[in-house]
Order: sequence, then C-alpha cells, then structure tokens
Amino acid sequence: MLDPKNLDELARRLAASLPKGVQVLQEDINRSFRATLEAGLGRLELVTREEFDVQAAVLARTRAKLEALARRVAELEAGYSGSAATSPGTAAGVDSETSAPEAPSA
Repeated sequence: MLDPKNLDELARRLAASLPKGVQVLQEDINRSFRATLEAGLGRLELVTREEFDVQAAVLARTRAKLEALARRVAELEAGYSGSAATSPGTAAGVDSETSAPEAPSA
C-alpha cells in the first residue's frame, strides 16, 4: 500500500488545490481527504513493489521456458515430418524401425 508520508502529501496537495475561502478549514479537509484516500485505496487489491517484482520475474522465467518448449516442439515436428517423408520403408509416416514386429505367418 502507499507509504503514510505519500498519503499525507497527497492529502495536503488536494487540500491546497481548493479555493482560498475553503482553505480556512484546511486541517479538517486534510483529515477528510486522508480518510477518503485510505478507504478508497484500502478497497483496491494492491500489491507491494517487491511482490510485483517477484511475480514479474516468475512470469519472465515461465515465458522463457514456454518459448524454449515451443522451439523444441517445432524442432521435433520438423524432424518427424522430414524423416517420415524421406525415410524408405515407412508406411503412413510410421518408421519401420519403431513399428511393432509382424506376427510370423503360419
């Protein structure tokens, strides 16, 4: 959440931006602004900078792993497509070395 100093500063700025006639009540307005800001910001689901940075790092690592896996799948698909199309003795893309042995004929 926001640092209390930052919250006080924001409340002071809001109070200072009011017309001169209203600034007589500045201390009361300051407290009201601060309470309103705290209540409004308290309802938001905010995270600290540290939590955000940790999640950003996790996301970056996950994205890198996903990209590596996508490249690996593409390589495997290319290798499979290439070997299935060019290997002699293949039937419907099944390599004869990896297919099940035929049953002996009687």
